[in-house]
Formats: sequence, structure tokens, C-alpha cells
Amino acid sequence: MIYRHHIAPPRAFTQLSHEIIRHPRLSSDAVRLLTWQLSLPPGAREPLSRTAERARIGACAFTRAKRQLKEEGFVHERRVQGPGGHWVTQQLVSSVPLSAAEAVKILARMPVGAGDTTAERVSPQLAPSARIPAAGEPTGPSTGGHPDRDPGENTSHQPPEPPAGEPGQEPPHLLDAARALVDAFPGLSPDLRHVPRAMCAELTRLTARWLAAGHPPAAVRTHILRGLPDDGTPVRRPGGLLRHLLREVPPVPPVPTTPVPSVPAPPSGPRLSARLSGTRECTGDHVQPTLFRPAGEETLCPDCMIRSALPA
Repeated sequence: MIYRHHIAPPRAFTQLSHEIIRHPRLSSDAVRLLTWQLSLPPGAREPLSRTAERARIGACAFTRAKRQLKEEGFVHERRVQGPGGHWVTQQLVSSVPLSAAEAVKILARMPVGAGDTTAERVSPQLAPSARIPAAGEPTGPSTGGHPDRDPGENTSHQPPEPPAGEPGQEPPHLLDAARALVDAFPGLSPDLRHVPRAMCAELTRLTARWLAAGHPPAAVRTHILRGLPDDGTPVRRPGGLLRHLLREVPPVPPVPTTPVPSVPAPPSGPRLSARLSGTRECTGDHVQPTLFRPAGEETLCPDCMIRSALPA
């Protein structure tokens, strides 16, 4: 059970209709904005935006409340041009819903000028300034006709052709390879998935310069991966990052040459088997060649050394 205790205020009060307080389609901000405006003293010309600031109504809530009041006919506004070229906005707040025709008739009786406080004035900097007349007689603009004399040269405004070697002059097969390489850039990293489609032509020309300089596609992909941030920083403009990485074409690094190991020349003479490896032919007196395995630098076999040691 609820009880109500109400004392009629003796002063500083406003009579409001239950239609406003209990309106089913007006939010609390709209009702507060409307009742605040209706409680202002006669002659006050406070705009709705100032009332929203005083009532602590935020920007989004004020826009929504003002739209509701205009839809229900409690608020009407129009733009008119006053004296001196100033454009002003007239706002009409009513305690009862009004149609557009009824609001126009009421606003037509309102003055538009310096004393019109129902309008939100435009900044004085936007007002037209006094014009200083130019010296001499007024002349009309010179339009139409042809030049008095032939310039003797081509006056076309077409851009000059870029010299050979600049972007756009690569062979067609390099452009095709560069286009395929650019289409594969989004697969290198998730940071490159959202490259604008309008930048594909520019990135293709930049990539073709790398291929024309002798860089293989693997080197281009490695260069791009090295240029991506490795600290987890998100790439907000992947197209701009690719343009920055491909703008400068470095020289192709020289290919390192691997020295070819020297192969020793095969020994002259008959080739010995693995079993006779390390043997030497004796220089002593033998009927036929005799091989022995020396222990040092000797040139005689053991038998010849024994015979040479015996007395003659």
C-alpha cells in the first residue's frame, strides 16, 4: 500500500498537463527537457541545447529526447535568414502538440533579428563582411573564343610518359608474376589479410621492380615477413606497410662461390693393390724386382742389408 503526501507550492510552480507527465511515447529525458522549458519565466529564450546542459542530459540522450518531442509535436524549429545575412534557428516549445502549419503561423509572428532570443545564433565569424569596391569600371569575365595566336606546340594536359626503368615499364611477364605474388601476400601473415583492393595495382608495380632487379619471389616474401612487427603490435594499415617495405629496392646480394676441392693427381707408374700399399722396391742386386715394407727411409731389403754388413 502506498500513501502520497502533497502540499501545493505557494510560489515558483508551473501548471503542467497530465498528458505531458504521463505521455506513453516520451522518455524521462524528453519529459524533463519539455517541463524545464515550460517552467522558464515569460520572455526567456533559452535554447534546448542550453537546457539539456543545465539538466545534465548527455549529447546522445538530448538528441533522442529532442527527436521524440519533434515527432509528438511539442517542439518545432526552422532555419531563417535575418538582417545582415545571419542564418538563425528558431525553436518553438509548446505545452500542447501542434501541427507543422500551426507552428509556422506562430513562428511567423516572432521577430528575427538581434533581439530574437529564440534562435541559436551563428558565429559572427561566418557573417558576410563589408565589401570594398574595386577601382575602375566593372568588366565581365572573358569566356569562350580561341587564343589570339597558335602556341606552336601541343597544349595537351596529359601526364608525360614515365621514362624507361620506372614503375609501370616492367615487361608483362614480370607484372603477371608480381600480381600473383601480391595476391599471395595475405597468406603470409594474419596482419596482411585486409589489404585494400584499390592498392593491388600499386603493390603489383612495386613488386615488379623487385623481380626486375633480380630478386626471387622467396626473397620478397622473406623481406616482408622481416618487416612485420614481432612484438604483437596490430597492423592497422597493411596496405601502407607493404608499400613502405616495397618502395626501396635493395641491390641483389652476390651469390657466394664454393671453392672446389683440389683432387691430387694419380701417381705415375703401375697402380699397386691395397695389400701392397706402403711397400718399396729394393735397390739391391736381385734377379727380379723385390718389394719390402721399410721401417724408415731405408732403400735395401733386410737380406741385402745383412749381405752388405758381412765382410767380403
